[in-house]
Amino acid sequence: MDLYPAIDIREGGAVRLVQGDFDRQTTYGDPVELAGRFAAAGARWLHVVDLDAARTGTPVNRSVVLAIAAAVDIPVETGGGVRTGDDVRQLLEGGVERVVFGTTALDRPDLVRSLATEFPGQVAVGVDYRVGTSGVTEVAVRGWGEGSGRTVEEVLATLDGAGLAAVVVTAIDRDGMLGGPDIEGLRQVLASTAVPVIASGGVSSVRDVAALASLRVPVGPVGGPAGGAVPADERRLAGVITGKALVDGRLSVEEGMAACARFG
Repeated sequence: MDLYPAIDIREGGAVRLVQGDFDRQTTYGDPVELAGRFAAAGARWLHVVDLDAARTGTPVNRSVVLAIAAAVDIPVETGGGVRTGDDVRQLLEGGVERVVFGTTALDRPDLVRSLATEFPGQVAVGVDYRVGTSGVTEVAVRGWGEGSGRTVEEVLATLDGAGLAAVVVTAIDRDGMLGGPDIEGLRQVLASTAVPVIASGGVSSVRDVAALASLRVPVGPVGGPAGGAVPADERRLAGVITGKALVDGRLSVEEGMAACARFG
């Protein structure tokens, strides 16, 4: 499992929001400088989000995203306001390694399928959800400002077989809260898709990273010879995204990487 330090960009600066609320923001300075610090600490990926573009669809921070990709020698995954094939091409040609679709994956799944075929291994989907009072998940869209009326499993089913590089799953209610990840929700996601899953939301400590790295979901078992059973295969997380815990000093990149290596 890989650790993905997160950099959220709003109005050109690095910020962290609480539960996606733009009125509950903490600022952390220059995003490019922060990216350099994460890379120097040994991170093998960065997860970068243009928050303004996620909400409005206008990529006002794209130059900052591309500046980050140019400044570090590790792969950058980015999302927020990715709507078209031209968006994908501009980001990939600018040095980004992987592009994450959010709202467009629900509105135009055929476009996402087409681009995943055109750019194998470089197109992912972000599925961000809230848990209702009945315990049912609802995927949020347009910068988490609207509900889609669809569950995580329903959205993933529409993209089955699309050849996605990954699905980034964010528990919105836990994002920025430092209260721990949604282990049971992630367990259900792992059981419902064969796409590599990257978890986001709630990570606050080495213990949380270790819990995610240790998560295993059996697939099977299947019938064996003479009615016996073949041991089940296991699904596990491909990555974990964390932002606030890193910038607040609750967790270091080195500690997170070590936990991924030890337990994953």
